[in-house]
Amino acid sequence: MTEERPGSALLWERDEEVAAIERAVDSLCTGHAPAGRFLVLRGEAGLGKTALLGEAHRIAELRGCTVWSARAGETLRSVPYNVVRQLLQPALLALLPEEAREYLGDWFDIAGPALGIIEPGGRNPDPGSVCDGLVRVVRRLARREYPLVLLVDDAHWADLETLRWLAELCVRLEDTSVLVLVTSRPGEISGERAEYLQRVVDAAGAVTSLRTLTPDATAGLTRDTVGRHADDPFCREVWAVTGGNPYETVELLAKVRDAEMEPVESSAHELRDLNRAARGGGLVSRLDKLGIEATRFAWAAAILGAGITVDLVAELATLRPAVAVRCAGILCEARILTAPDPLGRQPAAGELEFTHPLIESAVYNSIPDSLRTAMHGIAARVVTDSGRGAAAASRHLLQVHPDDDEEVVEQLREAARAHLAVGAPAAARACLERALREPPRPEAHPRVLYELGCATLLTAPAVTIGHLRDALALPGLDVCDRVDAVVRLSQALLHNDQVGEAIRTVRAEAARHEHGPARLRLKACQFLWEGIHAAEADSPDRSRHLTELASACTGRDNAERALLIVHGFDVMMRGGDADEVVAICDRALVNGRLAPGVGWTDSGWGFELPLMIAAIYAYTDRLDRAEALFAEAVREYETAGWSGGHVSLSYGYLGLALRRRGRLREAETTLRESLRLADRVGRRLPLHWTAFCNLVDTLIARGRPEEAMEVAERYEFGAPYPSTILLPDARSIRGRLLLAVGRTEEGIEELEAAGRTAAERGHRNHLVAPWAADLARALADRDPARAAELAATVRAGAERSGTWTAIGEALRCEAALAPRHRALELAGRAAKTLEDSPCQYEHAAARVEYGELAESVAELRRGLDLAEACGADAVADRARRALRRLGASD
Repeated sequence: MTEERPGSALLWERDEEVAAIERAVDSLCTGHAPAGRFLVLRGEAGLGKTALLGEAHRIAELRGCTVWSARAGETLRSVPYNVVRQLLQPALLALLPEEAREYLGDWFDIAGPALGIIEPGGRNPDPGSVCDGLVRVVRRLARREYPLVLLVDDAHWADLETLRWLAELCVRLEDTSVLVLVTSRPGEISGERAEYLQRVVDAAGAVTSLRTLTPDATAGLTRDTVGRHADDPFCREVWAVTGGNPYETVELLAKVRDAEMEPVESSAHELRDLNRAARGGGLVSRLDKLGIEATRFAWAAAILGAGITVDLVAELATLRPAVAVRCAGILCEARILTAPDPLGRQPAAGELEFTHPLIESAVYNSIPDSLRTAMHGIAARVVTDSGRGAAAASRHLLQVHPDDDEEVVEQLREAARAHLAVGAPAAARACLERALREPPRPEAHPRVLYELGCATLLTAPAVTIGHLRDALALPGLDVCDRVDAVVRLSQALLHNDQVGEAIRTVRAEAARHEHGPARLRLKACQFLWEGIHAAEADSPDRSRHLTELASACTGRDNAERALLIVHGFDVMMRGGDADEVVAICDRALVNGRLAPGVGWTDSGWGFELPLMIAAIYAYTDRLDRAEALFAEAVREYETAGWSGGHVSLSYGYLGLALRRRGRLREAETTLRESLRLADRVGRRLPLHWTAFCNLVDTLIARGRPEEAMEVAERYEFGAPYPSTILLPDARSIRGRLLLAVGRTEEGIEELEAAGRTAAERGHRNHLVAPWAADLARALADRDPARAAELAATVRAGAERSGTWTAIGEALRCEAALAPRHRALELAGRAAKTLEDSPCQYEHAAARVEYGELAESVAELRRGLDLAEACGADAVADRARRALRRLGASD
C-alpha cells in the first residue's frame, strides 16, 4: 500500500511493519503474551527505522503504555552504559532516593552507579553482576510501569555495556511484561560488540529486514509531497536517483518543494544535482551556505554528540552567547538541529539534537581531521569544567593525538578508575591503553601498565599477562607494588589455565627477595598454586619445607595465614589426621572467621585461600563450617556485584557441601545454577568442571545415572582434564559414572588411571579421590585379591584420617566384599559409625545395606526415612523392595 501513515512521510509502504508493531503492543496490553517480546528492525541507513520507532512510540502511548526510548550515537560508542542510562535513568531519578533503594533492594548498590543515580562504592563491581542488576531493574520497573515499552534506535552504535545488557535481557524476558523494540544496521560493527548484537538478533521474537520503496510507493509519496500533478517521468526519476531510499526521497522532495520546482518531465534532469545537495558533500555545501559561525556551531554540536546545549556549544566553538543562539535558530530552520522529542524523554532546558543520525554523521565527518582532533581536546576541557567528570571527558581524550602530556595521562587514569567503579573494564582498558601512547613519564609508566593489567584481570587474563610482564620489566615499582603485580600476574596465568607458569613466576620472584614479609607472601603464593596444580608430582621435600615454614607461623599476618591454610590443605589431601588438619586451619582464622584481606572478595590473595579452607572443612566432617563459608561466598559476591565466574564457583562448592551433607535435592538445584552462570563465562573452564563434576556425582547418588551421563556428554566430561585439581577428583567421578551406566570395562580403566594420578601426587584421601572403593566393588568377582587389597588401602587411609565418614565408607566397602556372616558384622558397624557422620546420604545407604543383610524391617524403614529426606531415590527404592520381600509395608 502507498497510503501515508500519520506522523511521517517515511512510513510509506511500511504497513506490514506497523501492523506487526501494533500486534506486539496489543498483546502486551491485553496480557495475552506469556512473556516479554523482543523485536528487531534491520535495514541500511535511511530505510525508515527511526520513523518506525516513532510510530511505535505513538501506538504504544495511544494504548496507555509507558514508553522509554534511547538512541545510540556514532561518536558515543566509547561511553559505557550510555544507551541504558538514557532508557532507565529518568524513571529512577523521578523516585525519591529512599524509594528507589527500597524498590530495587540489593540491586540498587550494584546497578545504581552504572545508571548514574548514585556514586560508586569502594569496590569495583564485576561487569557480569552489573549486567544482571540492570536486567533486574527492568524486570522490577516493568511491574511498576506496566505495560512498559522500551525503544532503542541505532543499536549498532550502542556502547559495549549496553549491548551486553540487551543480549542478556532478550533471553530473560520469560516472565517480564515488557516489549523491547530495537533498530540496527547490518554489518556496521565487528568484534565483541558485533557478537552481542548478533545474540540480540538471534534471540528476538521477530526480525524484520526493511526494503527500499517500490516505484509506485515513491510516486505516491512524491505526489503527496509536491502535488498531485507530478507526472510519471518525474516520479520515476525521483525513484531512480534515490534508489527508493525513504530518507533520501523525503529530503529530495523537501528540496524540490523549497526550490519551487515544477514536478514534470522537463525538470527531472535537475533531480540528481538536487539529491547530491541533500546529503553527503551536498549537505556540507548547504551547511557552508549558512555561514562560518553556523558551521562552527554545527561542528561543535557533532563533537559533543550528546547533551548539546547552546551554552556548551558556544564555549566549544568560541562563539558569543548571542551569536550561538542565532546559529542554533538557523540550524533548526535548516532541519539540521531540532529540539529533542519530549515524548522520548524530558530534555534539559535549551537542549538540542540532530534531526537524523545521517545528518549528524555527515556533519561530524565533514570536520577537517586536524580540526576535529583539536576540537575533541577542547571538548575534554569543556566537559570537565562543566562538572561532568573525567569519565565523560575521556571519550574526547581518546580522539586526541598523543603529545607527551602528563595531564592527559592522569585524566585518562582517573577516567579508567571511574569506569572500573561502575563495572566497565573495557572502557577502562581503552583509557589506559591510550594513556600508554601519550606516553606516561618513566616513573609512571609501570604504574599505568600495572593498572591496565588489573583492569583486564577478570575479562581478559591473556591480555593481563602481557601488561603485567611489561610493568615488571620496567624500573619504578616499589617492593610492595612489585610483589602485588607478581601475585596478580600469577592469578592471571592461573585463570588462563597456565598453572605451571604461575608457579615458576612466583618462585622466580621469591628468589629475588631476602627473608621477610615480601618473600613469605611469594612463597605462600607458590605453595598455593602448587597445591592446586593437577600436574604437580609428589614431592616429599615440598611438603617437608611447607611443614617447616608453617610450624613457625602463628597466624599473625596474612602471609602466615596463607601458609597455614595451604599446609592444612596439603595434609588433608595426603590423608593426614583430620583433627590435626582442622587445628592447623583454625590457627589461620581470626576469632573463627576469615581474616580481613583473605576473604572471598579480597583481591590481594584471591578466592583460592578461603576456598581451600572451606574444602578442608568439607572433607574433615566439619560440614556445618564448610556450608557456612560457601554460603558466605555467595552472599559476598552478590553483595559486591560479582556474578560471573566467582559466583558460579561459589555455587559449585556450596553444591559440594550440600552433596557431602546428603541434601541431594538442594545440591542439584545449586549445582545447576552454578552451571548456568558458568555457561555465561566460557566453556570447559575449571569452574565448569567443578559444577558438572559435582552435579554428575549428585545425580548418581540420587539414582539417575542416565541423566548424569547426559550432563557428562553435554560438557565433554573426560580427558583432557584441567590443570587445576578438582574436588572431588574428576577421574574418580567419571569412573563411578561409567560403572553406574554399565560401561564396566571403561569404568575400571578410568578408576585405575585415577589411582595412578593420585599416587603420583601423593594424594591418599579416599573421600576426595574415591577411586579405590569403587574399583574394589567393580573387581569383587573378577579379581577378589586385588579388590581386598584396595579395600584394605581404603581402611588404612580412613584410620589415618579418623573421620566417621571415612571409617564408615571403608567399612561399607569391606562389607560389600566379605562373606555374608562377616558382611553382616561390617555393615552393622558401618551403619553405626555413619550415624555419627554429618554425611546423611552415606548413612542412609549403609542403613539400608545393613537392613537387607539383617533382614530387619526396623533398619530398612529407618534407612528409607533417611533416603527420602536426602532425596536419594535409588536408595529409597532399594529399601522399599527389601521391605516388600520381607512382607512389610513401606
